[in-house]
Formats: sequence, structure tokens, C-alpha cells
Amino acid sequence: MLKLRIITALVLVPLVVFATLKLSSEYFTLIFGIIMLAAGWEWTRLIGIEPILKRSLFLGGMLLIMAFIQSWTVLLELILQIFTLDIRPYSGVIELLMVPPLIWWFLIMLLIRNAPVELLQLEVKPKYQYMIGWFVLTAAWMLLSRLRTIESPEMTLYFLILIWVADITAYFVGRKYGKLKLSPEISPGKTVAGFYGALGGAAICGIAFGVYYEAQVIIFLDMIMLSLITVLVSIYGDLFFSLVKRRAGIKDSGGILPGHGGILDRLDSIIAAAPIFYAGIWFIRWMVDSALVVTQ
Repeated sequence: MLKLRIITALVLVPLVVFATLKLSSEYFTLIFGIIMLAAGWEWTRLIGIEPILKRSLFLGGMLLIMAFIQSWTVLLELILQIFTLDIRPYSGVIELLMVPPLIWWFLIMLLIRNAPVELLQLEVKPKYQYMIGWFVLTAAWMLLSRLRTIESPEMTLYFLILIWVADITAYFVGRKYGKLKLSPEISPGKTVAGFYGALGGAAICGIAFGVYYEAQVIIFLDMIMLSLITVLVSIYGDLFFSLVKRRAGIKDSGGILPGHGGILDRLDSIIAAAPIFYAGIWFIRWMVDSALVVTQ
């Protein structure tokens, strides 16, 4: 199994790096959107939707949400022009959309940590399961795409490397030292040792980032802290999807990736971590810009 995982990763990682660094923001957004739609198809299986028509309607809803988000700024500019208003004071309105995913994932983290059994037994109506899928998948697509467009391809690649390093260190540290289970009710395979291994990997990534870019001390420390928080939430994002799979009695969300399972099995950490990382980068950038204004 490990050999198969490594082979699949060796094929996928160069493709992801190329797409992140070389594709235009429009193509990156489009391709990532297609991948998230495939993840949405797997989500319908996890929540027990079997009829093709209902699964297709779920994807249609995702497409409508993504189309609205993609055209939001254009629509906003058009509305403001109609009413002859200056667009500049409203240009940051889209950033408010990062707040609900932040609240959601921190709440999920607290609930999984403190009430895992209750979550496993919780009855959720199908319409709410639809809405949860739309929400978490489109939020991840929107904010990772904006990170790539607004910030830079290099910062997006750092985010992906951060999650990959955390996953790898968690896996090997957990196998070597893992005895105490992190959340046995939800995912018996995850250990406390793996949890701390992932955080250790995050700290190393943050330090490497600061050294490579010769960052100022405050930025250096901010990136270490952001990397730690991002990975912390990513771990509970992984547990969230494990919870959904356990409720459905399914081990893997799919079988498209040999040795890894489905798309959701590979993107679970990224889906949860993307809103956190984007918000953190936005906040660091805002602090830097504010400090520059004060010193001028």
C-alpha cells in the first residue's frame, strides 16, 4: 500500500506544482473547480445519495454557487456603476465571505475534540447534508483560488507543501511512536504522536519559509504561527471527513487514486485548511500595510 501511495504521489505532485506555478489564474481556478466538482460527486456518495439525477442536481447547485462567486466582483462593479458609486470602498466586501468558513472549521474542531460520540449519533436531514457539502467545498475552492490570484503562485505552493509535509510527518511519526489514539471513535488510525508530528512539520515549514525569504522577525513568527494553526485545523478537517465516512460505513470516498482512495481522501485536509491559511495571509498583509501607513 505504501509503495502504491508513493508512486501515485510521484505522478501527482509534479502536475500540481506545474499547475500552481505555471498556469494562469483563470485556468488554475477552472481546473481546481473541476476537481472540487469531482469531490462533490464523492460527497453525495458519503451522504447516501444514490440516484444519478439527485447527484447531478447537487453538482448543478455547486456550479451555480461557483459561478456566482466567480462573477461577484463583476456584478458588484456593474451595480455600483448603475448607481454611480465609487467601487473602492466596496472592493473588500468579498473578503467577508471568508468569515463563515473560519467559524465553521473552528467549531467543527471543538466539537470533534469534545463530543465525537454525539457527532457520530447526530441525525442530520438530507437537505442540510447537501448544504454542508456545498458550503465546505465551494468555500475551499473560492479561497484557494483567491490565494493563487490575489497573493501569488509561490504562496499557494507553500500552502500545499505545508499540508503535504504535515501529512507525511504525521504518517511516519504516528507509525513509529503512535500508541495513544487521537480520536478513536472517529478514526482509530490517527494517533497523538502523529498529531504532534504534523505540528512539528508545520513549524519546520514556517521556519524554512522565514529563512528562505529572509523575513523580518515579526513576519517570521507570524508565518510559524499561521503554519501551526493551519495544520491544526487541517487535522480536524481530516477527522471531519473521517466522521462522515464512518457514519456512512465507508472506508474511502472513492478509488480514483491508487493507494490514496478518492479525491476527498486527498483533499480533506486542504479543504479545511484553505480558509484558515487565506485568512491568515490576508491578516498578515493587512497588518503590514497598516504599519506602512502609520510610518509614512
